[in-house]
Amino acid sequence: MAVEVLLPKIGFSMNEGELVEWLVADGGQAVEGQPLYALESEKSTQEVESPATGTLRIRATIGETYQVGAVLAVIE
Repeated sequence: MAVEVLLPKIGFSMNEGELVEWLVADGGQAVEGQPLYALESEKSTQEVESPATGTLRIRATIGETYQVGAVLAVIE
């Protein structure tokens, strides 16, 4: 079953964030609880953990800004 990787709401006032870096390559092995990507919000940059283990299929582009809840990738 595929798991969607969603842009999380990190702070109370956060509405969007910029995808800074993928820490696992497209087609690579994501591991639940391990850093998956770096996200920049209005106040900080932080690594976001993978919600599941499996093969990562990236849908979002580095340097783009996405709304909270946007699907960034799928883990198969």
